[in-house]
Amino acid sequence: MACLRSLLLIAAGGLLAACNTVSGSYPRSPLISQSATIRLTETTSLSFEELLGAAAVGAVIYMVYDPLAPNWTIEERPLDKETFALALRAKSFRIGGDGESMQIFRRRAEQLQREKGYTAYRILDYSEGIDSGTPFTHRTSQGIIQLVGAGPIPAR
Repeated sequence: MACLRSLLLIAAGGLLAACNTVSGSYPRSPLISQSATIRLTETTSLSFEELLGAAAVGAVIYMVYDPLAPNWTIEERPLDKETFALALRAKSFRIGGDGESMQIFRRRAEQLQREKGYTAYRILDYSEGIDSGTPFTHRTSQGIIQLVGAGPIPAR
């Protein structure tokens, strides 16, 4: 791996050094005309730079906000065969959903109950809080559930 990395660095250095050795007269004009505009109305038009800037800002906002991502992530850790620790964390930017952590916690507990073949579950511990990380804060919830009832059917 180190040998491959060294070869790539040497090749990149050679390519960069070759940039200074190219001579000749080449057109220095940009590929796209500086006066390229899109006319929206009789009095309003947008330049290519303005369109690129708006697209870049839109892409950054979408990547930060990501409206299609779930509002909460669940981290699940089994403590033993019947007991599970669940940790929920809200995404940084969301619209609403501040009071839904208990709903999501119970929904995941019910899913575990059905998947494992138990008849019920018991909430042993539950708490909500705010993680004041830099640069954004996140709502958090954590709890422990215990599956109770019939339990899994043993294989024959």
